[in-house]
Amino acid sequence: MQPHSVTTLIIGAGPAGLAMAGQLAHLGISSTVLEASDYVGFSWRNHYDRLHLHTVKEHSSLPYLPYPASYPTYVSRLQLVEYLEQYTEQTGIKPLFNQKVTAIRTGQTAGRWEVQTETDLFLADRVIVATGYNRVPNVPELPGQSAFRGIIWHSREYRNGAPFRDEDVLVVGMGNTGAELALDLLEHGARPVISVRRPINIVRRDVFGRPAQPTAIFLSRFPHWFYDLMTGLSQRLTVGDLTAYGLGKPDHPASYDTRRGKIPVIDIGTLDQIKAGAIAVAPAIQQVNPKTVTFADGSERPFDAIILATGYRPGLLPLLGDTLAGQTLNERGYPRQLWFDDPGLRGLYFLGFTTPLTGVIYNLTIDSEKIAKHVSQNNSVTA
Repeated sequence: MQPHSVTTLIIGAGPAGLAMAGQLAHLGISSTVLEASDYVGFSWRNHYDRLHLHTVKEHSSLPYLPYPASYPTYVSRLQLVEYLEQYTEQTGIKPLFNQKVTAIRTGQTAGRWEVQTETDLFLADRVIVATGYNRVPNVPELPGQSAFRGIIWHSREYRNGAPFRDEDVLVVGMGNTGAELALDLLEHGARPVISVRRPINIVRRDVFGRPAQPTAIFLSRFPHWFYDLMTGLSQRLTVGDLTAYGLGKPDHPASYDTRRGKIPVIDIGTLDQIKAGAIAVAPAIQQVNPKTVTFADGSERPFDAIILATGYRPGLLPLLGDTLAGQTLNERGYPRQLWFDDPGLRGLYFLGFTTPLTGVIYNLTIDSEKIAKHVSQNNSVTA
């Protein structure tokens, strides 16, 4: 089968890939978008039911298309999916579906890239990897978990707490997903416990009745020391020292940790339920038993189910291979930059692999504009 020759190839038709295609289209640069599934925004279609954006709609839209006025301040999962479909239609983006990429490598022809999917080979002058910050589930093996008689799910399998009514459920990990699943379980009549291994950096989604994101955007324009100072002050006033509740006291404010890849919890109500005693907090897991879990402090509790809110990984190493990954990824497996000036890496871009306090989608618009400008300035071919 003959390879497909294209100029600009975007991998992924989620918010990052669509934002990138929209930016390029605005500059008159055509692109080909590959999507592994049957739909745009596939991961958003499969998240848990109650999920909403934690950022306000005014700062969470894709380039050149605001959300409908009828949408609420915090857009729901299904509303975002609907919006992504509208974006695709209105910008004229036509992704090639069922094109799961298996390898990205330097081409045999100088200055070109080879992108192999399960069915086709694409040759491209430039490749923009927009496969998502959370692509591959991180599923750890808990000590003794094979003996457990209840169910053990990763959060990707969770839709809502209805199946767990009147049950004791252990949520492993308190990132944004773990915190929200615990709240959802409580609201569905379950008895949730969150296992926490280290101090948790928590930021209220709304501060004194107002969304926190616009303030974060404003503060991000200042030097890091001032941003950290104000973030720390806000956390002390609105969150406080959570050591007494088993959540510890972080060494640095959320803005500091975010720059180092540690994502804070954007709280939407879980913290108040922990303080009220409705959601319990336990330390790290020492051992899973047939009907109970033993924790690092020696305590033991019974559980009917365990939900692994242990996050995802970008999963770029298998796509890039050892050599290319070593040139572009950091020790955590995330791209170090949007692009690289090394001649051997020219034409390779990465979008959507940062999670700033200012908002993931907000940052997509900024970074996709930077990439689009770099493409237009450094490539003579635009069609």
